[in-house]
Amino acid sequence: MDEEQTGASNNYMEEEAADTEQGDSENNSLHTPLLKRNGNLTLSSTPLATVGAKVSHIESLDYEINENDLFKQDWRSRSKAQVLQYIFLKWTLAFLVGLLTGVIAALINLAIENIAGYKLLAVANYIDKQNYVEGFVYFTTVNLLLTLLASALCVFFAPTAAGPGIPEIKAYLNGVDTPHMFGTTTLMVKIVGSIAAVSAGLDLGKEGPLVHIGSCIASLLGQGGPDNHRIKWRWLRYFNNDRDRRDLITCGSSSGVCAAFRSPVGGVLFALEEVATWWRSALLWRTFFSTAVVVVVLRLSMEYCKNGNCGLFGQGGLILFDVSDVSVRYHVVDIIPVAVIGVIGGVLGSLYNHLLHKILRIYNLINEKGKLHKLLLSLTVSLFTSACLYGLPFLASCTPCDPSLQEACPTTGRVGNFKQFNCPSGHYNDLATLLHTTNDDAVRNIFSTNTATEFQYFSLIIFFALYCILGLFTFGIAVPSGLFLPIILMGSAYGRMLGTILGDYTKIDQGLYAVLGAASLMAGSMRMTVSLCVIFLELTNNLLLLPITMLVLLIAKTVGDCFNPSIYEIILDLKGLPFLDAHPEPWMRNITVGELADVKPPVVTLRGIEKVGRIVEVLRNTTHNGFPVVDDREVPLGHLPTGERELHGLILRAHLLLVLNKKWFLQVRRRTKEWEVREKFTSVDLAERLVKIEEVAVTKDDMEMYVDLHPLTNTTAYTVVETMSVAKALVLFREVGLRHMLVLPKFQGSGVSPVVGILTRQDLRAHNILSVFPHLEKAKAMKEGN
Repeated sequence: MDEEQTGASNNYMEEEAADTEQGDSENNSLHTPLLKRNGNLTLSSTPLATVGAKVSHIESLDYEINENDLFKQDWRSRSKAQVLQYIFLKWTLAFLVGLLTGVIAALINLAIENIAGYKLLAVANYIDKQNYVEGFVYFTTVNLLLTLLASALCVFFAPTAAGPGIPEIKAYLNGVDTPHMFGTTTLMVKIVGSIAAVSAGLDLGKEGPLVHIGSCIASLLGQGGPDNHRIKWRWLRYFNNDRDRRDLITCGSSSGVCAAFRSPVGGVLFALEEVATWWRSALLWRTFFSTAVVVVVLRLSMEYCKNGNCGLFGQGGLILFDVSDVSVRYHVVDIIPVAVIGVIGGVLGSLYNHLLHKILRIYNLINEKGKLHKLLLSLTVSLFTSACLYGLPFLASCTPCDPSLQEACPTTGRVGNFKQFNCPSGHYNDLATLLHTTNDDAVRNIFSTNTATEFQYFSLIIFFALYCILGLFTFGIAVPSGLFLPIILMGSAYGRMLGTILGDYTKIDQGLYAVLGAASLMAGSMRMTVSLCVIFLELTNNLLLLPITMLVLLIAKTVGDCFNPSIYEIILDLKGLPFLDAHPEPWMRNITVGELADVKPPVVTLRGIEKVGRIVEVLRNTTHNGFPVVDDREVPLGHLPTGERELHGLILRAHLLLVLNKKWFLQVRRRTKEWEVREKFTSVDLAERLVKIEEVAVTKDDMEMYVDLHPLTNTTAYTVVETMSVAKALVLFREVGLRHMLVLPKFQGSGVSPVVGILTRQDLRAHNILSVFPHLEKAKAMKEGN
């Protein structure tokens, strides 16, 4: 959103607010101006945010339909066959998004299970032969090499591939276009980097990256491929706009969640609850269709690999905890420990968010020093992780196998609940069962039911403490990483510990306590409820768990909300992405959009028939993306001119550049005919956003010619009266998905401009407003202090 413009108005007298400067602005009279701005400060609209490895200029997206003459003509001329083709292609692209996401997810799981699996088998062989030093060197070296691969790809080729990508997707669907987030390079680095990072044993998951991968696939399909090699098929022109691209990326994000957990309904609800700002019923059906395709692909891949056709894949991977055959029993007294788990999850989740926020700020300082520091940070975390995973199981005591167990005990392979590790024959190491395995298998082991005596309390404490530390220090390094799995592992550990403490005092199995603990910590950190409930329901395949899972999630979210925002909101704030929240601040009802327009530079307007020289001057001297088009009001026959002007609409910067690039100029000042416009422009032309003013060649003679802006002007731009409160304007701006909101004067007449100013995303952000009106900050602080 290049520094977008907002106009100035002189309707408010600053002197009248002087007597309220030190008071509470929320208690002022209704008939006096509310605020006095701070000196010469103006409302900041600097569109800078941290994207990948550097601070970048970002723009807003044009979700609003630009209803100009060309759009209306194109819409009227569409035949029924073209409309049906458009609908069919929407569903085709939704199918392809699900198909490709499912295939890539299966390949990622296949690669991770084999790379990590053979690594762990080799380590187990070293330990079985009591070659402990060689085993540690091998384990650490392989992990360092895999981490180096993942980190180097992110540092040197695609910085935007680092992290989960979910906050950026959330910002995109809110209307913020972050550069290079959905490119081909980002997609490839995300896939390879996820495989390497997860196989390296780092405390991170592939779930977040899968959401980003699904979104990248959707974006590339919608635009016809990479930017430099886009397919120019005629039918793809229907999707060459931000609105349809937004719908496809929503399908991609839900497909990614479905691929991570094999949860189709949970994936749809995740997109609805967590990432999507704008929603409608037709989009619900398409996202559900995409996730259904993902599930079919994953099921087919698992069936094919079940017979050993895929190496070690089929023995693990794709988190699944099927307890459909487990009898879930609980009584009224069990509600107390369930509620305790919810409270613990809320407190620990908010504490995790707070500490992670501090560590990410430190990591930002380290990453700013250069690429070498990023690599060293990643390798340091990998070395520490390898040392802990390899060495800590030696602290656990060996447990004799229960002869009544039907499962093999002990086991020396990659899978199994009873790893022998360094124990004598007939004994197993419970901590090695959790640490010397892939993350998916660790979840499956700690979730296992009917294993009340399998894990010792001391081992669970070590496991919980370790993953708390690793969860804080691993997220934020320059590798693709997800938050879901670390939080699941932490939550399941304290859930199982509580189940171990209660023992015979509860009817709920310890494995189910682990499930509830994982759900509570995810709700306490991410603040999701409905989608998490359905994801865990689809994971467990047992409806009897539904009531207590709902209770845990509600309690955990409520407790977490009392302390700080969700982890994704914290990351959005750290990156500086201008995300607009659903709920405006209470003090926003005490300031009007007219008062915001008053602290902006004067609005830049254009005439309906404008000189080329004036357009070039405006484009070169501003970075605004929208300009009001103002005409002299037509005077009826027999009446004298009044000097009044009318607002014709809003024209976008991209369309002005298109006019200059195509040299659609007139020798004299006149209105163009409809056929003249259609002869020069198409709806495809209006969707392009590639030309810059520096790339347009305009001669001296061209400067004296004219352009008729009427056919390209959006005549139905959203407008508000200057007396509307900022709170109400913010809700409208966010819900409709606007980029520009025109502010009109309350009184109109001769000599009064028909437009007061333009409000954009940056103008409606709370901290920008408070920087100009410090009295609101004081009133807010006084209210919180009371």
